[in-house]
Amino acid sequence: MKILVVGSGAREHAICWKLKQSSKLSKLYCAPGNAGISQIAECIEIKVDKLKEIVEFSVDSKIDLVVVGPEVPLVAGLVDMLNEKGIKAFGPVKSGAKFEGSKSYSKDFMKKHSIPSARYEVYTDSEKAIGDLEKFNIPLVVKADGLAAGKGVIICETRKEAEEAIKSIMDKKQFGDAGNTVVIEEFLRGTEASLLCFVDGKNIIPMESARDYKKAYDGDKGLNTGGMGCFSPNTIFNVELNQYIKKNILDRTLKGFLAEGINFKGVLFIGLIIKNNQAKVLEYNTRFGDPETEVVLPRLKSDLIDIMLKCIEGNLSEDDLHWEDDNCVTLVLASGGYPENYEKGKEITGLNKVDDDIIIFHGGTKLYGNKTVTDGGRVLAVTAMGNTLEEARNKVYKNIPKIYFEKMQYRTDIAKF
Repeated sequence: MKILVVGSGAREHAICWKLKQSSKLSKLYCAPGNAGISQIAECIEIKVDKLKEIVEFSVDSKIDLVVVGPEVPLVAGLVDMLNEKGIKAFGPVKSGAKFEGSKSYSKDFMKKHSIPSARYEVYTDSEKAIGDLEKFNIPLVVKADGLAAGKGVIICETRKEAEEAIKSIMDKKQFGDAGNTVVIEEFLRGTEASLLCFVDGKNIIPMESARDYKKAYDGDKGLNTGGMGCFSPNTIFNVELNQYIKKNILDRTLKGFLAEGINFKGVLFIGLIIKNNQAKVLEYNTRFGDPETEVVLPRLKSDLIDIMLKCIEGNLSEDDLHWEDDNCVTLVLASGGYPENYEKGKEITGLNKVDDDIIIFHGGTKLYGNKTVTDGGRVLAVTAMGNTLEEARNKVYKNIPKIYFEKMQYRTDIAKF
């Protein structure tokens, strides 16, 4: 099969890496890709938001399957456009991707279908939002409604912080048009968890669990990021919790899809908060998570192409998913200053010096002549497997000193708690 992966991050590198293991693959393309992806796929200079160009390339190159990595082209309807041309695409159509494209839409869906989540209100006017802050206890959460590259969620510890967050999002347009509407939520205490699920239109089948670390600095301090590290499996998941999630979240979500005529196929990423063996939904995303993908796919023993085709055809079963028992840890090496201002173009050295059992997924990188340089906030995801979580973690951190770029920053406590 000729496959095109759309995207340029560590998530897409992990997807390409896994697809490359399939005997069904004859040719792998990635648009636009990055320095690491270019080692295993032919990179095509098409940006992820150039939907017509992606479709034209897919038609002209006789692509058998397009795998859409990031949320932007999904929300814009790339899968619909590809399907119209008779090209198979892995990812939800526009009506399904709206669950990530609009936080207020997904919150309304949860409320309508009795899916446990935080109490919330939706606002299109900043003065009204500020005036209603007294309805919520402190701390509270302010969210930009639209896509904000994983950074549109602000946890506010004081009422003044909440006012500033609302003004920043709605009036100063910190996240552009994504902040025309905001969602204000109660702050939920507990342990965060990530659950990625394959969906075939009729079934929601969870992958192995993971734990993401969103805050920029050690001890969960600093601003929210796209994710600074992750591990799998998440030790908090037990039989009782899994049963609760299936009954109250997965089954109700699927029932809601069917009731509203949403033919969702692809990946549903559910952000959860866990407390007392029960779970509430923080958010839905409609694609593989990053950095969750970098710890989940290395543990997948099954052929990813088979799984994706069965999702598209609507005949996936739990028996199709087989997993390694090993633990997996990934650590994100980020540019200095991320998630705010950071510089690009820093040469990366030492990538060929790491141990043989270390997998390096490239995020924000590009080739500059014969050099690999930084080209984003989250630069690399350094990944390892181990019999235990501690073993995997130790492998990762042992190899970090071998890698260098100017102002490199990372957390030292990933998979410690």
